[in-house]
Amino acid sequence: MTESRKKPALSRGVSFDPYAIETPYYVIDLGLLRRNLSVMRRVQEQTGAKILLALKGFAMWSVFPVIREYLVGVTSSSVHEARLGREEMGGEVHAYAPAYTERDILELRDLADHVVFNSVAQWHKYAELLQAGGRKIDCGLRVNPEHREVEIELYDPCAPGSRLGVKRKSLDGVSLAGLAGLHFHNLCQKNSDALERTVAAFEAKFGEFIPAVQWVNFGGGHHISRADYDVERLIRVVQTFSDKWGKQVYLEPGEASALDTGFLVAEILDFVDGPLTTAILDTSATAHMPDVLEMPYRPEILGGDEPGKKAHTYRLGGLTCLAGDVIGDYSFDEPLEIGDRLVFTDMAHYTMVKTTTFNGVRHPSIATFEPETGVVREVRRFGYEDYKNRLS
Repeated sequence: MTESRKKPALSRGVSFDPYAIETPYYVIDLGLLRRNLSVMRRVQEQTGAKILLALKGFAMWSVFPVIREYLVGVTSSSVHEARLGREEMGGEVHAYAPAYTERDILELRDLADHVVFNSVAQWHKYAELLQAGGRKIDCGLRVNPEHREVEIELYDPCAPGSRLGVKRKSLDGVSLAGLAGLHFHNLCQKNSDALERTVAAFEAKFGEFIPAVQWVNFGGGHHISRADYDVERLIRVVQTFSDKWGKQVYLEPGEASALDTGFLVAEILDFVDGPLTTAILDTSATAHMPDVLEMPYRPEILGGDEPGKKAHTYRLGGLTCLAGDVIGDYSFDEPLEIGDRLVFTDMAHYTMVKTTTFNGVRHPSIATFEPETGVVREVRRFGYEDYKNRLS
């Protein structure tokens, strides 16, 4: 699309030029990222808590130099995430997984500062081996407070039958001597009132074990940077717990760092006639924004609205051969044209970390936007070798 054909309505609301580089691409607004991180730094300063970046939600390591100015380190869910945190972020590196192999432990003892186990059996099995590398590594235990706050069972760590965390009844008669910390996590995109109720449930079930440990990790799922999040309540909850027990508190949000900071820019390639005209994009729901189908949810588009709300309604389809690779139905003020670029919002957390190369479709490039200079910089472009090297 030429300069004269650009539709301002499709990009209104962002400072960067969606036509700056070749599509498809993810772009992180560094100004918005700093805004989110500033909120979390205030929480740390006012409570003494330490906040870690959960790499399972956001692992764009090219912006780690920005993040390390605000947060103390990372939390990882695998050896590879722990290595990425150690090599690219620095600071504290924490690890948790539902189970570890001996090979995992041998690698983690050179990478991690805290290793949280999902069972007493794994802790007993690997604690000695973990320390044999010569580095002091804190061992923690994840517990399940059996308190539910998440509506969607797929994302609820405290759903019935959950494999995540040790339940209180399993600790009867068990000595936790030598354990450095306790960890719980039961939230997903929640406000601080949910944390307050969870902390109360955790204290009720596991309070007898708290005096013996050095720290307690409140897990993730805290939407700290969301506009309606009650930050003052979070500060009060953390401070009250710290004052009561005298323990170091950790928080490990993934989404909160990158919430509303990222965009996915795609271009319209073609139209397919039907009861509702489908615009085919050079991106994919299943490959490039999988939570659209998994959660499911409907991503927002700049200049777009609910179907029928504006004059022209379209179905947006992805580039793969999956019949259900459909992003959703949207309406626009003006008719869409081949070459128009659509800007999907909030495409940073749990998007880039979950993408695939299904069908071998082009993986979106990764870019940053610096509002202080107005420059969109392509950080990484993916090609055939990236697709080939995932296979054998």
